[in-house]
Amino acid sequence: MSETRHDSAVAMNAPRGPEGGLEPAQLAQKYGLTQSGARPSLPEYVRQLWQRRHFISAFSSAKLTAQYSQAKLGQLWQVATPLLNALVYYLIFGLLLGTSRGVPDFVPFLVTGVFIFTFTQSSVLAGTRAISGNLGLVRALHFPRACLPISFCLMQLKQLMFSMGVLVVILLAFGQVPGWSWLLAIPALCLQFVFNTGLAMIMARLGSKTPDLAQLMPFILRTWMYASGVMYSIDQIMKSKPVPGFVHFLLDVNPAAVYIDLVRFALIDSFTYEQLPTHVWALALGWAVVMGAVGFVYFWKAEERYGRG
Repeated sequence: MSETRHDSAVAMNAPRGPEGGLEPAQLAQKYGLTQSGARPSLPEYVRQLWQRRHFISAFSSAKLTAQYSQAKLGQLWQVATPLLNALVYYLIFGLLLGTSRGVPDFVPFLVTGVFIFTFTQSSVLAGTRAISGNLGLVRALHFPRACLPISFCLMQLKQLMFSMGVLVVILLAFGQVPGWSWLLAIPALCLQFVFNTGLAMIMARLGSKTPDLAQLMPFILRTWMYASGVMYSIDQIMKSKPVPGFVHFLLDVNPAAVYIDLVRFALIDSFTYEQLPTHVWALALGWAVVMGAVGFVYFWKAEERYGRG
C-alpha cells in the first residue's frame, strides 16, 4: 500500500522536463528553428531570388534550347512561328478585310505588332503553367518559386531578341532608315518585360490551383489581341468611326497597345507622335510598376502553398 502511494507521489511530483514546459513555438524560437518551406519576409525573398539569378538565367536558356529540340528546323521556329502568324494576319486582315488602307508601311506596322504582342502572349501562357507544369521540380527542391515565372518570362525575352533581328531586316527591306529613335525600343521593351513578369506571376498563382485556366487563356489572349491594334490602326478607327468615350479610354490605356505603339513609334518613320495616346510613356511606366509590384507580392503571398495539395 505504502509502496503504491510512494510510486504515485513520485509520478505526480516528477519534473516537467529540462525545457520547463515550453510550447513547441517557444522551443523553436529558443533554438532558432524555422518551419521548413515557410514563406520568408519580402526583403528576404528578394535576397534569395538575387542569389539564384544564375539559376534563373540558366533555366530559361535550357528551356529555350529544349523548346524546339524535337523539330528538324530546331531554333529556326523561334523566328518562323511569329513570321507565319504575321503572314496569316496580312492575308486575312491586310488583303481580305482591307485594314491596310490608310496605314503607311503596313507590313512593318503589322509585323511589329505581332512580334510585340506575342512577347506578352507567350509570357502569360508560360506563366500560367509555370507552377502546375513543373510540380516535380517544385516538390523536389527548395527554392523561391518566383524563379519559375521569372525564368519563363526571361526565356520569352530571349526569344524576342531573335524576332527583333528579323524585324530589323524587314524594316530595312521596306525602306525604314535606322535612326536614334530606334534606341527608344530598348526602354519600351524593358518596361514591357516588367509588366509581363508581373502578369505572369499572377497567372502562375491562379494556374497553380486551377490548371484548367491554361485551356481558357488562349481565348482570352486572342480577344485581347484583337483589342490591341495588332492588325489595324486604332488611330484610324477612332477617326473613321465615333466610339463612346469609355471605349476610347480603354483602348488608349490598354497596356498591350501602349507597348506596341511605343515600339512602332521608335522603329517606323510613318508612325508619328500624334498617333500615340496622351502621356504614353507615363502609361507604360505605370503599367510596369503597378503590375510588377502587385504580381510579385501576390505570388509571394502564396509561396508556402505551391506544390501542396
